[in-house]
Amino acid sequence: MGVRTRVAAAAALALAGSLLVAGQADAGGHRSSLKPVATGLNGPRGVSTYKNLVIYSVTDGSVYVTNGHRSVKLGTVPGTGGFPPAIDTNKWGTTYALTGAGGEPGQPPVPGSSTLYRMRYGKAPIKVADIAAYQTHDPDPYNQADSPTESNPFGVAALSDGTVLVSDAANNDLLRVWPNGHVKTVARLKPRTVKVPAGLGSEAPPAGTPFVAEAVATSVTVGSDGYWYVGELRGFPATPGTSEIWRIKPGSVGAVCDPVKPNKGNCKRYADGYTSIVDLAGGPRGTLAVVELDKASWLKFEMSGPTHGGLFLQYPGRNHRAGYARELVKDQLTLPGGAGFNRWGELFVSAPVFGPGAVYKVLYR
Repeated sequence: MGVRTRVAAAAALALAGSLLVAGQADAGGHRSSLKPVATGLNGPRGVSTYKNLVIYSVTDGSVYVTNGHRSVKLGTVPGTGGFPPAIDTNKWGTTYALTGAGGEPGQPPVPGSSTLYRMRYGKAPIKVADIAAYQTHDPDPYNQADSPTESNPFGVAALSDGTVLVSDAANNDLLRVWPNGHVKTVARLKPRTVKVPAGLGSEAPPAGTPFVAEAVATSVTVGSDGYWYVGELRGFPATPGTSEIWRIKPGSVGAVCDPVKPNKGNCKRYADGYTSIVDLAGGPRGTLAVVELDKASWLKFEMSGPTHGGLFLQYPGRNHRAGYARELVKDQLTLPGGAGFNRWGELFVSAPVFGPGAVYKVLYR
């Protein structure tokens, strides 16, 4: 089922604030905790950094900059449809905001939705590219549900050459956008055959039934090795432990990320075993921060309410594959939306993406 969709539609289930338990031990006996950087936010999601500043987005499309003591509005982008935009900031301090597929499925899109914007302080946001318009001519050849030209841009990463990467959760692909609005398809993520989990009710196929589930490319970041990493949510039936992270060679065009042949071509599987990934952030020494909306899966959240979100520090392994994964602030986050590292390797996370929340600095050792 199309994720214009499922994750955005869950906004109707507005929730209370995130959990904060100072000094709790994470997996492996290490200690980690959350220090609020910006509080009282309505649906914080996107997180990026520039020098000693943290940039974040909220539900109405507004983007703010904070030094941890005072927040200043950078601007507001249209077309959010009640779901905060994804953001990233490049090395020159330019922030990009990406709106998703605002509006109800089957209805005309909200003006300004599915669009990449460039933002600078004191200036109105500038439209860079209409992602949905591009996808009308770039159908998903592996589509399993809804229209193959459906678009729901969900993740963004600003590159050092001035171009921007966009992951599209409905078209299941990774795009590269130039400053003049030119767009190319970097890679397509093929669906994966998973087993239907138990507990989905009588309308779902029986537990254990093989089911072809779409990738749902929600997230993209650049690793310290310069490679491009894309994370998956996993479409219906949202089987836990089937979300992958792909490592894509920079400059690729038309690569294919294939779970049946995961080590072939310019897109190779980097990590497996995650659940409902909604953001990635590239950190120091090859680490990645991996954000899971709900560790029980986005579908379980929709059916019975939230459990706990996940924030993991994924360490590199050998032969360009993931190694050890460490969970940070275990069970301290509800529905986290985004994460970002600053130049000193400090990590920040936002939660919950629906309802009142905050942006936190993650303290760990």
